[in-house]
Amino acid sequence: MSEHPRDTADVLTLPGWRPLHSGKVRDLHLSEADETRVLVVASDRISAYDHVLPTTIPDKGAVLTALSLWWFERLEGWELGVGHHVLETATGPGGVPAAVAGRAMVCRRLEMLPVECIARGYLTGSGLEDYRATGAVGDTELPPGLVDGDRLRAPIFTPTTKAEVGHHDEAVNLAAVAEMVGDDLAHRLRQVTLALYARAAELAAERGILLADTKLELGLDPAAGDALTLGDEVLTPDSSRFWPAETWSPGRSQPSFDKQYVRDWLTSPASGWQRDGAEPPPELPTEVVERTRERYVEAYQRLTGRTWS
Repeated sequence: MSEHPRDTADVLTLPGWRPLHSGKVRDLHLSEADETRVLVVASDRISAYDHVLPTTIPDKGAVLTALSLWWFERLEGWELGVGHHVLETATGPGGVPAAVAGRAMVCRRLEMLPVECIARGYLTGSGLEDYRATGAVGDTELPPGLVDGDRLRAPIFTPTTKAEVGHHDEAVNLAAVAEMVGDDLAHRLRQVTLALYARAAELAAERGILLADTKLELGLDPAAGDALTLGDEVLTPDSSRFWPAETWSPGRSQPSFDKQYVRDWLTSPASGWQRDGAEPPPELPTEVVERTRERYVEAYQRLTGRTWS
């Protein structure tokens, strides 16, 4: 778990667990009985443009948790040999407290790596901004003439640093990652990130969804000889761009099952907010909240084939 830290004073008190860390969306609690176990609680908070917004999205934390668990199950034991950190999801003694049932996981405590591992299969978002400015995204030079939503010839690895709340993650190249974690581990992160992206994109495509890009969090598990381990959440609308395949059309902003709807409203005249100004983002209107919830739920339902209730 490596969420950008917030003040833990307002984090829910849970018997048997000590508040350890509060991120933009998730809160981390340390087991009072076993410090190798942590409780990862997904809240209904939503962030955009390096701000935690003042409005929550109902059911968001539960959707994030359920979808992460669905993906962890499908990636577990895959040929890369990278496990995940989840230990327990049931409520009861030693498990998830009833107060956060459905939106929390008991996990192994990892030594998280100081790198956001991002894979991109399509050109959009900050990658598109970089391409328009330099003709490249990270270390990768791209052909001229690409437009928003274009599929890349091959997925690319575009890591970033991990910034504090209110600050922006900075793009870094593979050499910079090697300086942070060592050459061998840097290349392993690139390999794992691209391979997991490819596998997830394949599974999503079977369900009519394009995985435009995704961010992974990886750490080392001290209890398993510092084995590289997938942590935090995985392949949710918070960490990924999901596009419906049937409406994909390069050259414009794509409809999506993620928080892009919130980003678009915040940067529209309707919000009255200046992204580069000093004022924090405003409250989200009811319609934006409802539409955003619908997108998170639809992502879950289309990917898993299950009905959200």
